[in-house]
Amino acid sequence: MTIQTRAHIGVLFTNFFFALNLSLVQYIAPEPLGPYGVNLFRVGGSLLLFWMMAIVTKSKEDKPIRKQDWVRLALCGFTGIFLNQTLFIKGLTMTSTIHAALLMLSTPLVITGLAVFFLKEKLRLIQAVGLMLGLAGAAVLITDRTNMGADSLLGDGFILINAISYAIYFIVVKPLMQYYPPSQVVRWVFTFGAIGILPMGFPQALDLHASGMHLQQIMALITIVIFGTYFAYSLNIRGIQVLGAGVTGSYIYFQPIFATIIAILFLNDHPTPGKWLAAALIFLGVFLNSRKKVEKMGD
Repeated sequence: MTIQTRAHIGVLFTNFFFALNLSLVQYIAPEPLGPYGVNLFRVGGSLLLFWMMAIVTKSKEDKPIRKQDWVRLALCGFTGIFLNQTLFIKGLTMTSTIHAALLMLSTPLVITGLAVFFLKEKLRLIQAVGLMLGLAGAAVLITDRTNMGADSLLGDGFILINAISYAIYFIVVKPLMQYYPPSQVVRWVFTFGAIGILPMGFPQALDLHASGMHLQQIMALITIVIFGTYFAYSLNIRGIQVLGAGVTGSYIYFQPIFATIIAILFLNDHPTPGKWLAAALIFLGVFLNSRKKVEKMGD
């Protein structure tokens, strides 16, 4: 099996693990563990694994962190871990798995919009159409409240802001990924993110009594930490190194598919006609958006 084939399989599993997280989080939060407590276990546990692996492997590729990059690493920790993961976990406990999976698919659309606005990149017509379709799909999804709880609209809002924060992180982290080994960047991003998560997550983690969690819930939490975070991020980094960011990012299409199948099988969450329409619009929008690369204005 070639390195490229292993990387493709790894990235596919990455998106399966991310999709699995959507259902596992709803299985244990907000009871018996609060969403911020889940986040602390998830980020804190993965952070320990990242640093333990760095110590064991004694990575020789690591570079000394330049002074000007500490602020950028802290910003990445805030947008990519603290804000992103906090809103994701909280929103997921308020809305449905399918809603969350489809709204997260809008991340590539948000990245394109931010690149046009902040990086002055030129938007092609086909991308503009894709953005409009994606926005229309998100609007249809948010307005479809069939079988949804009273707080689901706010939960959808948290998931959307989560997608925006991750898109900002994706743009801010690019220069770091080009200079430092990706594994070194992720370790420090998780470190700064954990610092922000600790004050919110620690009280809820203290409220957890192991006796209040049955074996399946304990295994769900362990799976979120090891597979849904540590291995997911590690395999994604490997995919970016071998396949490139574009190919690795394209596997996000599988995430809502996996998430929907898991939600139907284990959470009894079934798509409505509105969700099918929203999914079609968002998928088509993301597809058109990725058809052509944006060009810098003036080129």
